[in-house]
Amino acid sequence: MAKNLMDTLSDLCALHGPSGDERLVAEYLYERAKPYADDIKIDGIGNLMVYKKGRNPGGKPVMVCAHMDEVGFIVRAVTSDGLLKIDTLGGIDRRVILGRSVRVLGKKGFVPGVIGLKPTHLASDDEKKSPPKMESLTVDIGVSSKEEALELVSLGDTVTFATEPALFGSGCFKAKAVDDRVGCAVLLSLIESGEQPEKDTWFVFTVQEEVGARGATVASFAVDPAAALILEGTTAADVAGVSGEQRVCLVGNGAVISYMDKSTIFDRGMFRALADYADQNGIQWQAKSLVAGGTDAGKIHISRAGIPCAGLAVPVRYIHSPVSVVSVADVERMQQLALAFVTGKAVKL
Repeated sequence: MAKNLMDTLSDLCALHGPSGDERLVAEYLYERAKPYADDIKIDGIGNLMVYKKGRNPGGKPVMVCAHMDEVGFIVRAVTSDGLLKIDTLGGIDRRVILGRSVRVLGKKGFVPGVIGLKPTHLASDDEKKSPPKMESLTVDIGVSSKEEALELVSLGDTVTFATEPALFGSGCFKAKAVDDRVGCAVLLSLIESGEQPEKDTWFVFTVQEEVGARGATVASFAVDPAAALILEGTTAADVAGVSGEQRVCLVGNGAVISYMDKSTIFDRGMFRALADYADQNGIQWQAKSLVAGGTDAGKIHISRAGIPCAGLAVPVRYIHSPVSVVSVADVERMQQLALAFVTGKAVKL
């Protein structure tokens, strides 16, 4: 029996899966999707690809995708006193990571740690005025020598925030990696729904989106779809001190139907069809008030001879941070619209 959507999202957000090290996420999704798949495989770069036959087969398939990777860090050096020097995987605001609990996926399993910095009483005035540079940050794993550290970790090991997912407040959910495990949860729900797609469909859980949409580049070339739908989490800036269009989109105000970002101008026909379907069926939606960011669509829409793309997203507050916040209702609204897309109710595929 398929899990509740938010239970699935909680499971996924708890998993370790930074860019280039998505294996644990892929394994979870593979086991969940396999009973419902007409074909299932993992390609050479690590994308998980799930195929379902459509009611009206023929012609090119449709592709629906969400990325498995989260922002994180990679170990690049170990100091003589056992501290780990790290670099980023994806875009992370350095202001939000100081003192945060993390976990390293080491050679013997997970190693807990804390991101540390030079004490404030030793910092220069200039150092106190700006976010610390990555080269000054370390992960403390509670050992006192390089030799002890290397018993547990290796160069190239990956690091993610250690955050417990939870429902809280009035219908909100908080966790790390909401971008884009929320898309993965909805994508999995489409596979498990029992609803047959209108057209032959590849449901693709992509890798390495946060470092240049590399998995989507490979998948779109392999599938060569007639059209693609991208499921994402997107920046909501509805916080104190931000007003008007600078708020971008609002948590709780509905799923985002995308018309444009910094990497894609989405297909006008599919954008309008999704918006009309939402209006006609009482599904609350919104459009972003700033053109910013990018998704897997940036690579997909210019693959092969060009692939028309539609985009759906859930507004995410504090995106790319140790704890992000979404509205449960917004997640459910994106699921409704995504299912309508796949079954041909919202868009003629």
